[in-house]
Amino acid sequence: MERAFKTMTSAGASNIVLGIIMVTVGIATGVITIVNGARLLKHRGEITF
Repeated sequence: MERAFKTMTSAGASNIVLGIIMVTVGIATGVITIVNGARLLKHRGEITF
């Protein structure tokens, strides 16, 4: 019985860590996308096709 609790505890802790990592990566990706979009809008007059 104790082994099951230890397994569940480690699985829960790893899920929390994985969730925090995913949120951090998502926020970083969003910020990078916004910055790149702003840079493109700033230089849109220089683009010729």
